[in-house]
Amino acid sequence: MAKVLYKRQKQIFDFINGNISKYGYAPTLTEIAENFGLSSLSTVHEHLAVLEKKGLIRRYKGAVRGIEILDDGVIDHPNLIELPIMGFIACGEPIEPYNDPGATLPVNSGLVRAGDHSYILQAKGDSMVDDGILNGDYLVIKEVREARDGDIIVAVLKNGFATLKRYYKELNRIRLQPANSTMSPMYVTDIEIRGKVVAVIRQFS
Repeated sequence: MAKVLYKRQKQIFDFINGNISKYGYAPTLTEIAENFGLSSLSTVHEHLAVLEKKGLIRRYKGAVRGIEILDDGVIDHPNLIELPIMGFIACGEPIEPYNDPGATLPVNSGLVRAGDHSYILQAKGDSMVDDGILNGDYLVIKEVREARDGDIIVAVLKNGFATLKRYYKELNRIRLQPANSTMSPMYVTDIEIRGKVVAVIRQFS
């Protein structure tokens, strides 16, 4: 049976398969990382673990080129599109770049309207837990520069720090409201809106 692979998984699988077909042996983890511009070998390990779990490869511990192809019947998922993962979003911190600059997340195409510019941020912290946004969740962000009251937005403050909060326009200020009863709202007079949340994606291990 053909296995479903998403974009980066399939790219790495094809690279391994092609390397074995051309040279007769698998690439090293470092060669995989260099080919895809990955700064961390742990990211390569994560992708290989997914491929192994899906029964497409076997890894041999202790072997530098210890990857064996078990099944090359892979397909792309027809109802998904790939959105770039731009980084992490946490309360009161700059947006932290993702460790894989080419990372993407497959999302249902119905979440993104034609013409929208959208991307993914991964939530850090618990400031929005009462709205169902948990630490580690992936957020589908629609790029906008204006917001309506109640929108959950990505706001960049004057100091360059970013935060994820509900937006409310008041008389002479803007209230950025957390969804956590233990936290107080932030009051500002000027922010840069980078986008609003249109969907939350949670992955279970």
